[in-house]
Amino acid sequence: MRISDLLRRKGGLVVTIDPARPVTELLDLLATNGVGALVVSADGQTIDGIVSERDVVRRLQRFGPGLLEEPVSEIMSRQVQTCPPDTDLDELMRLMTNGRFRHVPVVDGGRLVGIVSIGDVVKHRIDELEGERDQLQAYIST
Repeated sequence: MRISDLLRRKGGLVVTIDPARPVTELLDLLATNGVGALVVSADGQTIDGIVSERDVVRRLQRFGPGLLEEPVSEIMSRQVQTCPPDTDLDELMRLMTNGRFRHVPVVDGGRLVGIVSIGDVVKHRIDELEGERDQLQAYIST
């Protein structure tokens, strides 16, 4: 299965935040959208960085509550691992596991077209296993 197939099922909506916005706005967007990370983008189409709940927590512990009024650019990861839509899902799983990150923006022709989380990958794998189980049960009972 390719990432493009997964995005067709899940949808290509990506919540982004401008790097100049305060961390408090980031927290609002994370909570409102029920996501664990946002792509940081000044124009909503190119990637300036990525920022996760984990980034916020670690920086808060280190710098204290004053961090909440700082711009997102102060806490975002600037080195972002991306993948094209034709990436194989197994390849992406290895990449996420080896890199120890949970969110990968999908880029096509330099434009942001989606994001895949480890939760999306796990959900797909569970659905796949349940389908195989159902086929085996149908085969056995015939």
